[in-house]
Amino acid sequence: MGRVRVGPLAIGVLVAVVVGVGAGLFWFQPWKLWQDETVTEALPGVEGPSRAPEAKPGTSASPSVPPGPVSLASGELISHEHTTSGTVKLVRLADGSHVVRLESLDTSNGPDLRVWLTDAPVKPGRAGWHVFDDGEYVGLGKLKGNKGSQNYALPEDVDPSRYSSVSIWCDRFNVSFGAAELIRG
Repeated sequence: MGRVRVGPLAIGVLVAVVVGVGAGLFWFQPWKLWQDETVTEALPGVEGPSRAPEAKPGTSASPSVPPGPVSLASGELISHEHTTSGTVKLVRLADGSHVVRLESLDTSNGPDLRVWLTDAPVKPGRAGWHVFDDGEYVGLGKLKGNKGSQNYALPEDVDPSRYSSVSIWCDRFNVSFGAAELIRG
């Protein structure tokens, strides 16, 4: 049997291909498309049914229970780069803080997904894929799971009335997976 001689050029090409495939796998993380992560969180400040304290005889009952969470705005998620559905709510909690709540979220998993509160208009189709980093936005953190119901606290110094939409944003590829216009009401 004869020997096969491999020259330095062939070894260099092989190394370049292996490094390229490895870098591509790290960058795109295609296995995440088949991995779902479901997160189910309750809305903060919502407790089970409770009884109001009884008034003493001869006194009037005054409600001392703070008001519960109040939905300030909501909207339905539309698909952008990936099929996305669910409801987004902007909620003021009893303590005066605010959260963005994703309910019944269903989207693809992906690398470096974030939840953004933005001032950008929500546009359907490809026209809406890249608009959310053009204006003002507040990053609320990494997406906890690509399915389920989740809460994202707004920083105390953020005025929620200045923002009109929420995007599930892929920071790695600068593209929206899906977004919802916040309708005040």
